[in-house]
Amino acid sequence: MIDRIHPGYGAIDIGQEKIFIACAGEAEVRSFGTFSADFELAAQYLQQQAVNKVAMEATGVYWIPLHDLLESKGIAVTVFNGAHARNMPGRKSDVQDCQWHGMLHSHGLLVACFIPTEEIRRLRCFYRLREDHLGLAGAHIQHMQKALDLMNVRLHVVISQLHGVSGMRVIKAILAGERNPAALAELCDAQILKHKRAQVLKSLEGHWQEHHLFALRQAVEGYAFCLGQAVACDQQIEALLEAINRDKPPQSPEAGRKIKTVRHNAPQIDQLHRHLITMTGGRDATKLPGIAPLGFLKLLAETGPDLSKWKSEKHFTSWAGLAPGSNQSGRRRKRVRRKKTVVGQIFREAVMSIAKSKHLALGAAYRRLKSRKGAPIAVTAIARKLAELYYRLLTRGLDYVEEGIQRYEEKYRQQTLRYLEKTAQAFGFALTPTSVAA
Repeated sequence: MIDRIHPGYGAIDIGQEKIFIACAGEAEVRSFGTFSADFELAAQYLQQQAVNKVAMEATGVYWIPLHDLLESKGIAVTVFNGAHARNMPGRKSDVQDCQWHGMLHSHGLLVACFIPTEEIRRLRCFYRLREDHLGLAGAHIQHMQKALDLMNVRLHVVISQLHGVSGMRVIKAILAGERNPAALAELCDAQILKHKRAQVLKSLEGHWQEHHLFALRQAVEGYAFCLGQAVACDQQIEALLEAINRDKPPQSPEAGRKIKTVRHNAPQIDQLHRHLITMTGGRDATKLPGIAPLGFLKLLAETGPDLSKWKSEKHFTSWAGLAPGSNQSGRRRKRVRRKKTVVGQIFREAVMSIAKSKHLALGAAYRRLKSRKGAPIAVTAIARKLAELYYRLLTRGLDYVEEGIQRYEEKYRQQTLRYLEKTAQAFGFALTPTSVAA
């Protein structure tokens, strides 16, 4: 029978103010509040009904406290995507939802979402919080630029980074009361003055107004505060990495290999690369092109070091939103937009650095695909290749050796020649190399 919930199974529909529970042997659906005491009563009710497997829809962040509580009580929780369990049309309610989900779960028809371990969830929390602080810091940089624009001080148009060393020196001197353009220009780096001295001097002439200076001061203070919050997150991440690796044999980076550096907002974590390699048992993802220690940290915070929960690299790239969608019925094909995921975006960011390289095979592949399909498709395609390499590295310990652009170009040349020869034969022609080509 597929019209009832099997014994031992249950389902929970979670809202902001109430949760609804349906379990085997109970015709009525019980409702509870969403305070901590109510969650305890809900857990006791499930234990009284001998429910040891519960399904709940991933609804915002509401599911997380209840998920952690039920796990601590020994109840197996399956978190699933609500789009995969749509109810019958015309019968949409919270009560009917949990009954429907409970029935599907008891028959094994719900696919569980990926939920990392507790320590990885903590690492993810710290890393995402750090990203939020850096995003807010970026907003304060825009506030600084706006305040300078309102005073017609155009320094941020002349130099590349207002929040760099030179820019912050000048801004702090302005807030301290300095107004002489020549004195302010001398605070810039020698390389800037060597090429742009006249422009810098012109850009530092403005209309100094107190209310705009006040806005500039608040933007600088907000920027410094957000950076301080990011450093506090770095300290928590470092302590957590040390706790995770406490019982693991320490690993060291490969001798003589240059470690990729992070130019902007680098984590202030001592021996970050060593911590990450130890966490993965010696498998170093920074061997892959485009992935620096910060990118490696982001990936581990999202997926953890164990990728065996995905059956293959195709499952992994599909979960990351990098695989093409498939929706076909007979001769009719429908385009399905890829879902945007955090992991997919990390790989896309890595591709943007690969695209600038002149000595990487993946960089050459990106430029060739970009010329035919456009940048968005090329970024996603190369990000998928990079995700496959990352999966192979962590699951099978594959040592990735960059082939280099020359080998890639030679492979592409041979492939093109075979295609031309085949086409020429089909039309009764033969290819003859010229003396230059020979």
